[in-house]
Amino acid sequence: MILSRSAALSILLVLSLSAWAQPKQPNWAKLEEETMRHFQAIIRINSADPPGNEKPVVDYLKSVLDKEGIPTSVYAVDPRRPNLVARLKGNGKKRPVLIMGHTDVVSIDSTKWKFPAFSATRDGGYVYGRGTVDDKDNVVAALMVMLTLKRMNVPLDRDVIFLAEAGEEGSVRFGIEYMVNEHWADIEAEFCFAEGGGVTRKNGKIEYASIATTEKMGRGVRLVARGPAGHGSVPLQTNAIVHLSQAIAKISAWQTPMRLNETTRTFFERLASISNPEEAARYRALVDGTDTQAVQEYFARNEPRMYSVLRTSISPNIIKGGYRSNVIPSEAEATLDIRALPDEDMTNLLDEMKRVINDSQVEIVARTSGFRPASRPSRLDTEAFLAAEAAVKKVYNTVPIPAMLTGATDMSFLRAKGVECYGIGPMIDAEDGPKGFGAHSDQERILEESLHKFVQFNWEIVYNLAKSN
Repeated sequence: MILSRSAALSILLVLSLSAWAQPKQPNWAKLEEETMRHFQAIIRINSADPPGNEKPVVDYLKSVLDKEGIPTSVYAVDPRRPNLVARLKGNGKKRPVLIMGHTDVVSIDSTKWKFPAFSATRDGGYVYGRGTVDDKDNVVAALMVMLTLKRMNVPLDRDVIFLAEAGEEGSVRFGIEYMVNEHWADIEAEFCFAEGGGVTRKNGKIEYASIATTEKMGRGVRLVARGPAGHGSVPLQTNAIVHLSQAIAKISAWQTPMRLNETTRTFFERLASISNPEEAARYRALVDGTDTQAVQEYFARNEPRMYSVLRTSISPNIIKGGYRSNVIPSEAEATLDIRALPDEDMTNLLDEMKRVINDSQVEIVARTSGFRPASRPSRLDTEAFLAAEAAVKKVYNTVPIPAMLTGATDMSFLRAKGVECYGIGPMIDAEDGPKGFGAHSDQERILEESLHKFVQFNWEIVYNLAKSN
C-alpha cells in the first residue's frame, strides 16, 4: 500500500507528538558514576559539627553548579559556615519547591571506624563514611536533581530551589534559623523535601517507606533539688540528692497521656495493613481505642520507639550533684530530655510534672530559648505528599507510610512559616543499626544501590511536582 504525501506527514506528526508527550527520563546508568564521584568528594570533606567547617563542601557544590550555569548564592553568619542556595526558574504558575540537605555532620570517634570516617571507602557494595546517611545523601541527591533538570532543559511550572544548609547538628543559628530570619525570600516555597524519612528493608526485603510529615519538639528542662549541706556522717532527710532521685523516679514512672494525630493514626493504620496478624492486632487496637494500655505496655518493654510515637516523652539523661564523698551537697540537678507532641501545651505539661513530683525542695527550670519552633504537622492531602507516595510505589514498589519523627529536624523552622514539609530518606537495612552502622553511630555506611535509588526517588518527586503540565 502506498500512502499519500499528506497521510505520511500526518503519521509522522502523530508519532512525533507521541514521542514528545512521553515523560522525560534520565539515563540512570550513565548518572551513577557522576553521583558516586560527587558523593565521595563531599564525604571526604571533614565538616564535623562541632566545630563546623562547611565551607569546603559549599565551595565544591558551587563549583559543580557554576559549571552547569545554575545560578547560586552563598549566605553566611560566619564565613567558615556558609549556606548555598541554587535556583532553577519556572514559569511561575505554581509556587516553588525547596529541596534541602545539611552539609555538617556529627563528630566521630576515629578508633571505632572500620575505614577512616572521611575516606568514603567503597567496600562490599557499601560506601563508608560520616554523613553517608546523615545527611550528605540528601545533599548529593538534590545536587543531581538540579543538574539533571538543567541538562534536560525541563520546562517548569515551579521554581526548584536547592538549599545546602550549615549547622543542622546543633548550630542552627548558622543555618536554617539564619536563612529563615534573614533570607526568607530566597528559600520561600510551598513545599519542602528534606531528611527524616526512609525505606525500611529487613533480611534483604523492602517492608515500607516512611515519609515524615511531623516531628516531636525538643523541650529540655532541669530538675533542681536544694537542701542544707552537711557532713556525710550525719544523714539528712533533706538531702538534695535523695530528693532529686525520688523526683526522677516519679517522673520516669509517670505515663504521659497517649494521643494520636492524623499522621500517627494513618501510620498505624497502614502498618496494620502490611503486618502479621499479631502485630496488626496491636496497631488496630491503638487506632480503634480498644485495650490500648496493654499495647502501650508491650511497646514500652519491646518497642520503645513506638511507645515514644504515642506520647510526649521524658528521659532523664544528665545528673549532677556533690563534690566530696563526705559532704552532703546543698544542690543537685538533673537534665530531662522532653520530646513533646506537636500540639503539646507545655505550660500544662510542666504544671502536671510539678504535681507528679510533689516536692517543695525540687524546682522545675524550663529552658526558654535555643530550641526549634513548634509547628503543626504537614498535610497528607497535598500535591507534594501525593507525588511522594507515587514515587515510593514507582521506585521501591512498596507501601508509603506517613510518620512522626521522635527526633528533630530543621523542617520545623519551615513548617512554622507555613511550608508543607516532608522528610524522605534512602533505603536502610534494619540490621545496620544494631550492628553500629547507623546515623550518629560509631560507624556509618550506605548501600551503593540505595544511594542511586534515592537519587531516582528524589527525581520522581521533584520532576512530577515541578514540571510544566
